Amino acid sequence: MTKKALAAVALAGLISLSGTALAEEEKTVTVFKTPWCGCCQVWTDAVEKAGYHVIVKDMEDLSAIKKQAGVPAEMEGCHTAVIGDDRKYVIEGHVPLEAIEKMMSERPDIRGIAVPGMPQGSLGMGYDPSARYTVYSLSAKPTETPQPYMTTGE
Repeated sequence: MTKKALAAVALAGLISLSGTALAEEEKTVTVFKTPWCGCCQVWTDAVEKAGYHVIVKDMEDLSAIKKQAGVPAEMEGCHTAVIGDDRKYVIEGHVPLEAIEKMMSERPDIRGIAVPGMPQGSLGMGYDPSARYTVYSLSAKPTETPQPYMTTGE
């Protein structure tokens, strides 16, 4: 093989590696949770089982993380996660996998999505695919009111 051909093969390898690295970064979820919360661990395990690379950051107090992420008090859940490559999104609370996948495929101009509180039947809370609760979008503008993003169990 000529030097030119070898260089072309090496460049093709680098391009595919960088594409793979970006895809892996897009599938990385960093979860901020308290170390003693069992439902957060169930949610984290389900996200990992769904094929995401999960990094867990156990913290005693999540209030600074939620504030930094721009999560309104009325939208708070029991854990906060971040996903994305060059475009980061916040995932607040027991958000179902379908909502995460929808957000990552559509790439809307929002800060992220949230399931406030701990709805029974949500992922991590006795998961029931027919459970009905609302997933909200968090606007990119902190002053705007969260809007319904999707309803589960429909």
